[in-house]
Amino acid sequence: MLDSFLMRKQKFGVGEKFHVFNRGVDKRHIFLDKNDVERFLLCMKIFNDVELSGSLKKALSKKYMKSDAVPLVNFIAHSPEINHFHFILEEAVENGISKFIKRVTGGYAWYFNNKYKRSGTLFESPFKAKHIGSNEYLLYVSAYVNLNDQQKQYSDLVAGISSWGEYKTNKPTFCTHKHLVLDQFESPEDYERYALEVLEQVKLNKQRYKLLDL
Repeated sequence: MLDSFLMRKQKFGVGEKFHVFNRGVDKRHIFLDKNDVERFLLCMKIFNDVELSGSLKKALSKKYMKSDAVPLVNFIAHSPEINHFHFILEEAVENGISKFIKRVTGGYAWYFNNKYKRSGTLFESPFKAKHIGSNEYLLYVSAYVNLNDQQKQYSDLVAGISSWGEYKTNKPTFCTHKHLVLDQFESPEDYERYALEVLEQVKLNKQRYKLLDL
């Protein structure tokens, strides 16, 4: 199973790759309708900017999106789920991952709490991060994240919003650094076969843990 390290124990570094993940506090849902999902995806885009300034409200305006943003992180893969999210990130600038995750979770929580008239923490703190120290693990975790929504029955709200579609087409999209994975395969179809094999392994291992009551 994928192990994790708390953020405060993890040392980030420019050029290093990490599997970053977090979930709603008390395992609560972080998306309640399609608009919530769209807002989270928007946060992922506009908060990835070194020169971002102004209020969260201004930053969350679609008019604020920049085409020449200098990224804090490079996206390799992502999978927002109904009560948690997975990102595979490469740190682009010093402290980029920490700044980016703080902005995304803080900005989205502000939107969510304002919309649903609630207060308090929306995400568990601190977020979790696992250093990707080998190419083998990079390939494995890319498949795990891309196909995370197929590992169990998730809500239709999050169906098809992971980076899986980007990998299958290999067109210029949000995950600017997916080439770090795809360039190791003959074609997107070759990667798809690999990822589906990993998915079956994950499902089988989860079933084994269930049978062993672990």
